[in-house]
Amino acid sequence: MKKFIQSSDILKLIKDGDTLLVGGFGLSGTPLTLIDEIASSSLKNLTVVSNNLGEPGKGLGKLLLSGCLKKAVGSYFTTNRDAIKAWKEGHLEIELIPQGTLAEAIRCGGAGIGGFYTKTALGTKIGEGKEVKEIDGEKYILEKAIKGDVSLIKAMKADTLGNLVYEYTARNFNPVMATASKIVIAEVDEIVEAGTLSPYEIVTPHVYVDYVVASHYVKVGGVYVESISPD
Repeated sequence: MKKFIQSSDILKLIKDGDTLLVGGFGLSGTPLTLIDEIASSSLKNLTVVSNNLGEPGKGLGKLLLSGCLKKAVGSYFTTNRDAIKAWKEGHLEIELIPQGTLAEAIRCGGAGIGGFYTKTALGTKIGEGKEVKEIDGEKYILEKAIKGDVSLIKAMKADTLGNLVYEYTARNFNPVMATASKIVIAEVDEIVEAGTLSPYEIVTPHVYVDYVVASHYVKVGGVYVESISPD
């Protein structure tokens, strides 16, 4: 299998109605190139699992405006007024999950665990309808694992095997999402030869990564901007 592909090739790997796990916290650690490809496609009825939906017209905000999305599952959507508007107008389903619960549910999905019990959201609207269990005199609600059809993640470096290194807090949800989908596509800023990365800095081993795409964005003054000549 050819692991290193062009960004446009990802459209052969995603189909209408798929659930996508998309890394990022705000715009940090967000696979902007991969999102751009989907936003310019004819894909529809997608469900996105991500901490938030980017910002207006940026990151997953582009995907929202393109009309590709049916549902968003995440923790913090108020950074993007377009998401709130789409929800209020009935164009977007939203499922809120507390941030720590979201991370653990994805981790469980990747680890083959069906779910877990937590106190978070117990007794709130978010917890309504969920199984309640008493353990040692304390009540907990059951949160089911989250798995995806395709994970779109962002790393700083990949070697030629596909081992991944992340940049500081841009690591966020990306490592757990790399374990929890049938197909994992990583967008990276830099590709280096196998053997040049220290084993201590590799966070996601290559066995989890199906495809790698070189980013079309470059970092300028700490902010990612689209390259004039991405290819």
